[in-house]
Amino acid sequence: MGVKPGWQGRFFEDFEIGDVYQHPLGRTVSEADNTWFTLLTMNTNQMHFNAEYAAKSEFGRPLVVSTFTVAIAVGQSVTDLTQNAFANLGWDDIKMTHPVFAGDTLWSESIVLEKRESASRPHAGIVTVRTRTLNQDGKEVCSFKRTFYVYRRGAEQIEDVFPAAERPLTLEN
Repeated sequence: MGVKPGWQGRFFEDFEIGDVYQHPLGRTVSEADNTWFTLLTMNTNQMHFNAEYAAKSEFGRPLVVSTFTVAIAVGQSVTDLTQNAFANLGWDDIKMTHPVFAGDTLWSESIVLEKRESASRPHAGIVTVRTRTLNQDGKEVCSFKRTFYVYRRGAEQIEDVFPAAERPLTLEN
């Protein structure tokens, strides 16, 4: 019996150009999500929080804040892409291709476009992916390119980060 490591995420060596990762967790957006994100980010556009105002638009109801949609897409991708990243270098070509409404369930997937060794950081590499997010009907609601620094396997910066317990975990305690 011993410690069994859980999912450690991907390291620079694990990425191959053309690999597609369908991120495992879907996320249903609620009205509360949209309202909170609107408040937290100080977005004053009434299309996101005023049902009467939004009813007069071509959409007929409030839209989910587009930056929340991007935040969900990025969050959904962390498990597969950036669990071992230490810096985002950029987001490019962000497109909002279909409206998102409260009640929609979002899923994201990413394809590896590029990877290269870091000239200044031998413990890491640089990876570029394209991520797209689909709603429950398979319609693409957003897409973007993202570039990030990711550690190589065995990088000393991520060794021994789990704290040593004062006492070991056993069946008795």
